[in-house]
Amino acid sequence: MVQPGDDLAALLGTALDANSVSLGDGDVLCLAQKIVSKAEGCQVALSTITPGAEAMRLADLTGKDSRVVQLILDESTEVLRHKPNVLIVRHKLGIVGAHAGIDQSNIEHDGDEYALLLPPDPDASAERLRAALAARYQCQIGVVITDSHNRPWRMGTIGCAIGCAGIKVLDDQRGGTDLFGRDLQATLINRADALASAATLVMGETTEGLPAVVLRGLPMAETLIEPSRDASATAQCINRPLAEDMFR
Repeated sequence: MVQPGDDLAALLGTALDANSVSLGDGDVLCLAQKIVSKAEGCQVALSTITPGAEAMRLADLTGKDSRVVQLILDESTEVLRHKPNVLIVRHKLGIVGAHAGIDQSNIEHDGDEYALLLPPDPDASAERLRAALAARYQCQIGVVITDSHNRPWRMGTIGCAIGCAGIKVLDDQRGGTDLFGRDLQATLINRADALASAATLVMGETTEGLPAVVLRGLPMAETLIEPSRDASATAQCINRPLAEDMFR
């Protein structure tokens, strides 16, 4: 169980070594958001939260704990929809989803009720891990921090990328041609979410206790890029711009 202040890179390196696995050029390490948030101290005791009037109102409408609702509001810029037991919001990171990614499962509660927030800057978290592990194993790797998301018109959760480093997040094929020479006008491939979904199939989402997966055998030239804090190389560029949101 990861604790606040733990050195995730060191923990991951120890686990890799214990399993006789060494990272190599082209590997992509996918990590569950939960262990990143735990290590970064994003766990909040609900006893420290005082809900305001809006939180109380939404708690009555949704049937949720008003303290959790207050945390959701604190972590969000906009409430988009609500119904019993569900709040759809736009997180401060720009991610639209349920409950601002706040979770109470698979965390220790130790005499109080706790909630776990998303990391404040998942792209920066991914880059720190990438740099530390690349130095340890002397190789070029990518890192993806994954989270479970629902989609509004499809049932069930899938793994999505909320933090990335060293990988090509979006692969823009617009301007190319298909097998028959037809111009591609809308083909923008989300490689980061595809990698996160694949890793989540191995990690599981309940009691598996497997929060890190190494993806190996990917075409390196199409997957990895030189590390950069450019927005086009981070998970932030996955969020659709508000100007293109057809449902506002």
